[in-house]
Amino acid sequence: MEQNQGDVNDIESEGMVYEENELQRNGSSFSEKSLNGGMIREPLLVKSRRTNTTSQIAIVGANVCPIESLDYEIIENYLFKQDWRSRKKVQIYQYVVLKWTFALLIGLSTGLVGFFNNLAVENVAGFKLLLTSNLMLHEKYYQAFAAYAGCNLVLAIVAAALCAYIAPAAAGSGIPEVKAYLNWCGCSFYFGSKYPLCKVAAGFVVGKEGPMVHTGACIANLLGQGGSRKYHLTWKWLRYFKNDRDRRDLITCGAAAGVAAAFRAPVGGVLFALEEVASWWRSALLWRTFFTTAVVAVVLRSLIEFCESGKCGLFGKGGIFGSFYNYLVDKVLRTYSIINERGPRFKIFLVVAISLLTSCCSYGLPWLVKCTPCPTGLEVECPGTGHSGNYKSFQCPPGYYNDLASLLLNTNDDVIRNLFSTGTKYEFHLSTLLICFVVIFCLGIVTYGIAIPSGLFIPVILAGASYGRLVGTLLGSFSDLDVGLFALLGAASFLGGTMRMTVSLCVILLELTNDLLILPLLMLVLLISKTVADCFNKGVYDQIVKMKGLPYMEAHAEPYMRHLVASDVVSGPLIAFSSVEKVGNIVHALKLTNHHGFPVIDEPPFSDVPELCGLALRSHLLVLLKGKIFTKQRELSGSEILQRFHAFDFAKAGSGKGLKLEDLEINEEETELYVDLHPITNTSPYAVVETMSLAKAAVLFRELGLRHMCVVPKTPGRPPIVGILTRHDFMPEHVLGLHPHLNPHM
Repeated sequence: MEQNQGDVNDIESEGMVYEENELQRNGSSFSEKSLNGGMIREPLLVKSRRTNTTSQIAIVGANVCPIESLDYEIIENYLFKQDWRSRKKVQIYQYVVLKWTFALLIGLSTGLVGFFNNLAVENVAGFKLLLTSNLMLHEKYYQAFAAYAGCNLVLAIVAAALCAYIAPAAAGSGIPEVKAYLNWCGCSFYFGSKYPLCKVAAGFVVGKEGPMVHTGACIANLLGQGGSRKYHLTWKWLRYFKNDRDRRDLITCGAAAGVAAAFRAPVGGVLFALEEVASWWRSALLWRTFFTTAVVAVVLRSLIEFCESGKCGLFGKGGIFGSFYNYLVDKVLRTYSIINERGPRFKIFLVVAISLLTSCCSYGLPWLVKCTPCPTGLEVECPGTGHSGNYKSFQCPPGYYNDLASLLLNTNDDVIRNLFSTGTKYEFHLSTLLICFVVIFCLGIVTYGIAIPSGLFIPVILAGASYGRLVGTLLGSFSDLDVGLFALLGAASFLGGTMRMTVSLCVILLELTNDLLILPLLMLVLLISKTVADCFNKGVYDQIVKMKGLPYMEAHAEPYMRHLVASDVVSGPLIAFSSVEKVGNIVHALKLTNHHGFPVIDEPPFSDVPELCGLALRSHLLVLLKGKIFTKQRELSGSEILQRFHAFDFAKAGSGKGLKLEDLEINEEETELYVDLHPITNTSPYAVVETMSLAKAAVLFRELGLRHMCVVPKTPGRPPIVGILTRHDFMPEHVLGLHPHLNPHM
């Protein structure tokens, strides 16, 4: 947790010493007292005892876990400076080459995963639909439904069991978690395995783009771990990536690669990462992300061309509605959370219920519509006898097809092709399009949130395309536009109203259709739908991030923050160390708190007056204590530490495998010794004066991607640090809890 976590209210000691004086400020005291002949140091915030009581945990995937910010800031301590000065030009070139190599590996891996995912889905779903079709051709309708529903049920149970018992983080989309991670919200459960095969092939009205984005991020995270000590795979050349900054860049590339693999839209993937998930961007990252998505596009194009020869089985042959969709998804997710809290069995039961509902709708509703005669002069077979196509035979006699079965009893990709098809104005009846719209709209809402990997793009595209084609059919006598174009514009309006993205969606749809002439209409529809939907609620991913309790920092400050200054939200207790501190004091503070950063104060005889030396991280303190370079007297020993340790000894471990307090073996004798904190102290932490506007501090905190922001006094003669601001201090719950008189809307 952060320095100001506030969950340990019994800390009355561990601060810094002042000789024979006591400083007061706004009820905060800083004094030295004697207790049983020993020295006890009180924190700055004692009388006010203002604590941060906001939630420090969130739901990640399907787990509740503590949330900590990531360390994007460069820790400029003596060890880092010594390492940077000693680096040769060859090592710098090696570091740059490795970045591009990892981008290449992420693109190759994500492209292969996307291809094999599509390959498996097409073959499994194709087998299921062929089996159902063959049984219906022999008029074995009950057996056909049993086979169809049975296949869906088995695949659904497999996916639910994997998500409930093995990889809970695989449930859901994964995009909200990736978005929060790139907003430097850290949690060890973010990147579990994903199982998109069972999710898509089970016939659910969900998409693959969410799991593919999460899969790309998982691949990038694994590559960015810097090796594995557990499996003896720690190579010296991977040590450069043992930090959150490089992992952030790699995961951004992975998220973009996931979109590129899902839609075969490399430029759209880059813009998706820029517009939706990334909170921090720079030109060098743009080039690497574009290179990664280009590799994905090349891999997919090459493998798909190979499969067109038949060697891969069956593979290769509006705004108000959008905001209403988000509102319903929010309510359904809150309801499902109550069921999912009861345990894995209830999660699987919910998946089974939704699977049976989906199977009944897909197989049962086509019986309600009449058979339609096949159009003349077709280049394709009608009725179709395969697993896909525009003209499903279903129960119809030769020469007729069931238009609703062509939309409901089909793979998602084929349904989108059918709805977007041009020159087929009379292929689907108005009643068919209306039923299809209502069913997909409702099933998409009730399916998202169950314990399976699921994306929202495909359900929204399907619902929007059905709605657009319905409107196009109604306006057929008043407009010369093709109904297929209306379907595309309807999908764009739904996507804009649900996702609240404009540029990336526009490019993704252009790359999907390969028709540049529709660009002006797409831009207009997306802008209108986003503007209208913004009047009602936030985008769906923003709503899910908030629902999960992830402390996401927006790019702008809340209006009421302009009425406050930085010191108004500082909470405690604040624990600081002297630059040469007693080992027992450090161990005591680490044991009783989960704070991550501790101010280090230089005081006489190491400085003329008490002054802020910098900030020491908890992980660095643990490594230093593990090395046991202690002195009996309170004296500097930094030179010995610099000789003994290397900067990479303090590099961040992967996936929560770092050193813990329990790993230390400090005996009672050693607790009376001293340790010099100068070598590991970040001597240039970001600091703001206590009178700075809270709104300006929030924007600065977010733009720089900070974990700690020191608040220093405005006037001399006071303690050198007032407090530390972290992500949780900028959360509305904490600010409005301290100042309930503020109006959150002004």
